[in-house]
Amino acid sequence: MNEIVQNCELRIANCAAQSAILRNSQLAIRKSQSPIRNPLLLLILFTFFLAGCTQDPMLDLYLDNNRAMLDVPLDPNGSAVTFQVAPGTPARAIGQKLFDEGIIGDAQLFEAYVRSKGIAQQLEAGSFRLSPSMTIVEIADILQDARAQAIRVTIPEGWRLEQTADHLTDAELVDGAAYRQLAEAGDFDLNVYPFLATRPAGTSLEGYLFPNTYDLPFDNPQAADLIRRQLDSFAARVMPLYETAIAEGATDLDLYAVLIIASIVEREAVIAEERPAIAAVYLNRLSVGMRLEADPTVQYAMGYQEAADQWWKTPVMLAEYSNVNSPYNTYLYPGIPPGPIASPGLESIRAVLYPDEHNYIFFVATPDGSGAHVFAETWEEHVANVQRYQRGQ
Repeated sequence: MNEIVQNCELRIANCAAQSAILRNSQLAIRKSQSPIRNPLLLLILFTFFLAGCTQDPMLDLYLDNNRAMLDVPLDPNGSAVTFQVAPGTPARAIGQKLFDEGIIGDAQLFEAYVRSKGIAQQLEAGSFRLSPSMTIVEIADILQDARAQAIRVTIPEGWRLEQTADHLTDAELVDGAAYRQLAEAGDFDLNVYPFLATRPAGTSLEGYLFPNTYDLPFDNPQAADLIRRQLDSFAARVMPLYETAIAEGATDLDLYAVLIIASIVEREAVIAEERPAIAAVYLNRLSVGMRLEADPTVQYAMGYQEAADQWWKTPVMLAEYSNVNSPYNTYLYPGIPPGPIASPGLESIRAVLYPDEHNYIFFVATPDGSGAHVFAETWEEHVANVQRYQRGQ
């Protein structure tokens, strides 16, 4: 405690000393006869004074003792909320409001930081999208530019479009119902997005809605804005990869077929390195006239599971497969499903275009929870793997 008091007294003394220097300098300036250099000298001295004494000494000391907490968010898993700053709101009141709304855990540290950085007067009025997962430093940066605000939306790989629509609604990001309606209708300009012509008439945009993180306008973001960004990303990232594979003779599949198989691979593969191997299994099955017998296609056909509140039923029992009468059920219907079952990421698409070269046509998951699979070329080998890895025999 004595050390804290001494530090405070020292800072106050420093400010007092600088005030005396400024007063003496002003007296000297009045006695000077130079009309041009005096204002410049006064400005330099005044700036020097402000550099040392704009802060409350207690705030300065508080910042020194808590500096490590500037980069520690209140809640790393916190959700974004809208935060309003009214015109003329001082830094202290902004910090208190951030604390009251559960965005930061220390209003005093926020004020101390913005004053120490000289940005207390640069915090702008407006609407901001903030989260307790942000640090005080990040929040202070955002609050300096209301015009730079955007809503960030992340669409994970492997989600079906209905799942994305639900997320948009639940997170209050975009109108999920409008997103689903537009994506299912798929009515976007083919002159702008010519690759959409590869899908059958009347089908949705499933498979083309590239999964990624997107920034939308903060004010009144529209579902169409997000879909256009997804299609733009698809054009920029998927199409060059596909066109190169076609030019190299790596595949003879049309784009829609690639997306269908890639969407199954996306849902099936847990370990990224296995994607090309799993893609090759499905392609091998197709080449010898086997059914794909892919579990994710059955899950897709089963649709929303109200009891479990999820779009992908887990687990699906073998006995259920025969009861799902849908062209998407690849246990019952040969060939590929009518359309993609989810949004495949770039690596799953790449895996279909450049699959591993092997003769495996079966695989089974290992029981260790790693998501790894064991592959087999014959039915007999597969049965042995099932008995070994799933039945413990």
